[in-house]
Amino acid sequence: MNIYKEALEMHKKNVGKIDIISKVKTNNEHDLSLAYSPGVAEPCRIIAKNPEELNTYTARGNMIAVVSDGSAVLGLGNIGARAALPVMEGKCVLFKQFGGVSAFPICIDSQDNEVVISTIKMLEPSFAGINLEDIAAPRCFEIEDRLKRET
Repeated sequence: MNIYKEALEMHKKNVGKIDIISKVKTNNEHDLSLAYSPGVAEPCRIIAKNPEELNTYTARGNMIAVVSDGSAVLGLGNIGARAALPVMEGKCVLFKQFGGVSAFPICIDSQDNEVVISTIKMLEPSFAGINLEDIAAPRCFEIEDRLKRET
């Protein structure tokens, strides 16, 4: 079997390459009360009063978004956001496997710089970092420069 057929089967069998797994047990009502309601209200109150505590009480400090618009994907070119998703999932696998960083693929269905920049800015509360991936030059540099200045 060639590598392309094998990769296609692997992607199909696993329905992608990444998953979200809980760090905490939720085996009973008490566990659920701690992980969700009503217990979750306490870290929310602390973060509301002291936003700098966000990374203390959430996974945000070890989470990044791998963001692409699909305009310059590997050797495939401008294949768009949907077709870029398998590559972004693969990049997330690399971050976790080799860096211990939780990464989530975000494929933006627009190649308009303003839309991409605005979307990334709105994601900031959820992610400690943004990895711009497979966005065509020179737009990728313009987006990066703006985000550095404006966030």
